[in-house]
Amino acid sequence: MTPAGAARGFTLTRDLRASRRQVFRAWTEPEHLAWFYNPAMPTPTAPIEVDLRVGGTWRQHMSVTEDLQYPTGGVYLEIVPDERLVFRWGAAGGWPDLAGTREQEAPIVTLDLRDTPEGTRLELGVAFSDHLDDEEVRSLIEGGTRDGWGATIDRVALSTAIPSP
Repeated sequence: MTPAGAARGFTLTRDLRASRRQVFRAWTEPEHLAWFYNPAMPTPTAPIEVDLRVGGTWRQHMSVTEDLQYPTGGVYLEIVPDERLVFRWGAAGGWPDLAGTREQEAPIVTLDLRDTPEGTRLELGVAFSDHLDDEEVRSLIEGGTRDGWGATIDRVALSTAIPSP
């Protein structure tokens, strides 16, 4: 049971100089998903896979070092083109691991896109499962999940930016 006020997730917001369509494509088309890779880490050579339908998966290989490599991605739960994307974050055999019953433990990521005068407001929410206890959730958030998603959406901001005239 979650005590009142305990954080079970977080929300991050960025204003992007790009259209909602550009931002949505950056999240859903394999040829536009390379921004997801951390430029300080090795770039994987495995292809990015996207099956953009409810129940379909997105999967891409992450390389931290030669010895630490894993798949990540998600299972799509809701898709509203150019507006909203909801997915269970992880990959079978990856991080977070979605294998077997672990799928119900995986965080749910919600991406909402809204028009602004300069482009698009991206709001990304990460909600942790009730299958995890409060200490596990706190450990995930404090262990870098919030910072990692912050850096990730900062990279999408750079990849979709409309150059100034």
